Amino acid sequence: MRGLAMLAPLALLAALPAAAQGGGGDNGDVRFCPNRPSLGASGCTTLPGQVQVEMSGVDWTRDRQDGEQTDTLLYGDVVARIGVSRNAEVQVGWTPYGSVRTRDLAGAAVSRIAGPGDVTLGFRRALSHPDGKALSAAVQPYVTLPVGGQAIGAGDWSAGMVVPVYYQIDDRWSIDFTGQAAAQADQDRHGRHLDVSGVVGLGYALSDAVTAVAELSAERDDDPMGATTQTLAAVSLAWQPTKRTQIDLLLVGGLNDVAPDARVVVGGAVAF
Repeated sequence: MRGLAMLAPLALLAALPAAAQGGGGDNGDVRFCPNRPSLGASGCTTLPGQVQVEMSGVDWTRDRQDGEQTDTLLYGDVVARIGVSRNAEVQVGWTPYGSVRTRDLAGAAVSRIAGPGDVTLGFRRALSHPDGKALSAAVQPYVTLPVGGQAIGAGDWSAGMVVPVYYQIDDRWSIDFTGQAAAQADQDRHGRHLDVSGVVGLGYALSDAVTAVAELSAERDDDPMGATTQTLAAVSLAWQPTKRTQIDLLLVGGLNDVAPDARVVVGGAVAF
């Protein structure tokens, strides 16, 4: 069963060219509004007949806690967004490979584990302005299937709801908020607990092709092994050389002791 679930995203990606036939939307239009590279989510949806693929080439996180330094590297973290109507899309996300390196800061002992990640299935329904302009809002329920390995897989299923809201102030400025509540898998890999988070962002279009976003994030994780509240700050840049492609960079820093120290993500997106 686990093997079949891991093959599902590969089968979907293999089918993208066929799904994208017909010009990528009604009358050859394209609606290109990637979630990445921000911490939050977009309120817009992909057009029917259009497929949008968003991928991180490298996603690195460093965290120092309790005398240990942990470096997590994710490779090829991918989300496929497939439009099913003018205001709805389905999503499939998967991390094909990740590695975790842990070093004892006192004794310099090092351990490494690696493997694939879990699969996430989601559905986004726009409540207003599915093109992502003006006041755009959506609801996005999702479920994560525990098909990954011990390294980066959660070990149990989880589910939740994301609510992104975006407001375009003018041609340059925008603000957004993304709220999320989830039944998150426990750290001991048995059962679930409440996890809630919120992200506030301020965006500025440096040009018609380049956008910068600054964000603040807070997350409350009520894991039975120890509840934590993490706060983060992030800046990101997105460059869209064409109407269907994007290259982006995300930099994140922890603002309190329990948050990861740093995170760097480089990737992009393309619409078919």
